[in-house]
Amino acid sequence: MSTTNQSTAGAPAQGATLAAGAKPAAKPAGPRRIPAPRVLPEAMPFWEAAKEGRLLIKRCQDCGETHYYPRDICPHCMSSNTGWIDAKGEGTIYSFSTMGKDEARYTLAYVTLDEGVTMLTDLVDCDSAALAIGQRVKLVFKPSEGDYPVPMFTPV
Repeated sequence: MSTTNQSTAGAPAQGATLAAGAKPAAKPAGPRRIPAPRVLPEAMPFWEAAKEGRLLIKRCQDCGETHYYPRDICPHCMSSNTGWIDAKGEGTIYSFSTMGKDEARYTLAYVTLDEGVTMLTDLVDCDSAALAIGQRVKLVFKPSEGDYPVPMFTPV
């Protein structure tokens, strides 16, 4: 039998047992881990450049449009005539959302690069309360749990 203390708004009293099927409170998650990216053969140049600290994006040789995420077919004109170009690694925050708390807090964002493409990424090494839409950011690479670092951004 479990007992409860009415003065603690429904929290189990000290020494109380959990109801059948109830789970104990989760421990804090700790620092956020960056999972290893899924590396497809057609994106291998992207990941090898990331090891060198460079960000590659694709440009279509037929329509001239740039695109991201790395893929062989141009999403603008469906041409397979695409090539890699080095991005400057600078852009602006289009949108962002901060999740989690304490050490596990992280900020996901859409960043529009100066080359015109918009990336889903993380904003790191910053105070999330000080971020703003339209703020300038620059590229940083963060190690993942795999062989390849992941492109992220931090305020300029």
